[in-house]
Amino acid sequence: MRDLLVLWDVDYTLLRAGGLGNRLYQTTFKDMFGRDLTAIAPKAGRTDRAILLDTLALAGVAEPRAHVDDFLAALARQVAALDGSAEAEVRALPGATAAIATLAAAGARQSVLTGNIRPLAAAKLAAAGLGEHLDLDVGAYGDVHEVRAELVPVARQAAQAAYGADFGGQSTVLIGDTPLDVAAALATGARAVGVATGSFSAADLVAAGAHIVLPDLTDTSLVLAAVTARP
Repeated sequence: MRDLLVLWDVDYTLLRAGGLGNRLYQTTFKDMFGRDLTAIAPKAGRTDRAILLDTLALAGVAEPRAHVDDFLAALARQVAALDGSAEAEVRALPGATAAIATLAAAGARQSVLTGNIRPLAAAKLAAAGLGEHLDLDVGAYGDVHEVRAELVPVARQAAQAAYGADFGGQSTVLIGDTPLDVAAALATGARAVGVATGSFSAADLVAAGAHIVLPDLTDTSLVLAAVTARP
């Protein structure tokens, strides 16, 4: 399985972060604009770059696109300043640790494809105890593009450079809890494994076109079979 690249979504697939990202958005916005952030754009399956663009527009910020890069940089600084207490509510979802370990034992290369910027993804994974077996250097993160599917080639190229293998087509497997995770896989020829642990039902993920949908990650034999396309 060393020619298989598994890219995990983070929020509601591997863990729940207890609203940490929203709190950091609010703190960063107040620091930058001197007022409270009253609404955050829909986040499920979207990248931080896309979410911020819409959030700034909702907040009435003039020319929001001109502020996105500065906001992302400030957000990263907020993450770096976390003292651990803000991460206390981050929890791995049932089965996540064992699922990652099982795929690692089978030889799969594993990283993340997430809407979070890298520092925030890394902080959440560390707080949840999920950092082992995930090569974050070959992941793709939410500052790269507004469209999630555009992150897939970024991860593939990084993995190819790191491991000397071609991860084209269904040699890349995306695991996520939203239709946008599924859409990103389908748009790039990857295998889509849906996990119904977020706000979307198994039926929603099937309708989006997932190759297979799991109720959760608690049965590691099912996770392994889903990733490898074995019955």
